[in-house]
Amino acid sequence: MTFKPAIWYPIAVVLSVVNVAAVWFAARPAEPTHATLHAVLAVAFGLWAQRLRQGHGGGKLQAGLEAVEIDVDAMRQELSEAQERLDFAERLLAQRPEPRRVDPER
Repeated sequence: MTFKPAIWYPIAVVLSVVNVAAVWFAARPAEPTHATLHAVLAVAFGLWAQRLRQGHGGGKLQAGLEAVEIDVDAMRQELSEAQERLDFAERLLAQRPEPRRVDPER
């Protein structure tokens, strides 16, 4: 069984809302510890729901990041090839003898 954020997101939202309502019911008979526990659970479920929503749309972000990584790798390869060509051209120019210069006064 795989974890499906699309299913768990509404569940987390409902649990958060239920715990927010439970804070009011727990506070009525003057049980602050019980009310605090429901408040903490409401915040925890709310944060979990937010994370599930971000993770659900994170697939697009991940795909975009992978595309950028592929482009960067291609640019690195092209830069490496250009540097090799430049080094080759510099070696060829260094091996060529200096041309003889004719004095312009003659």
